[in-house]
Amino acid sequence: MKVVERFSRIDEHTLNYSFTVEDPTAWETAWSGEFPWPTAAGRVYEYACHEGNYALGNIMRGARLLEADAAAAAGGE
Repeated sequence: MKVVERFSRIDEHTLNYSFTVEDPTAWETAWSGEFPWPTAAGRVYEYACHEGNYALGNIMRGARLLEADAAAAAGGE
């Protein structure tokens, strides 16, 4: 199997993600797709998906608690 991924800028606020998949043992011809990605307003977190990856929810909950503690210590909520 061969997968080719490409990122290109459409405009100042948008990236285009395109891919092509080739596997002659599975498909008669290659197939492709693309998706425009708009600029994210906040942080973007990497998420590697695999079987048994159940920790991310707890990691994020812990991060939100730390952020809330820091805001409270600074006089926020």
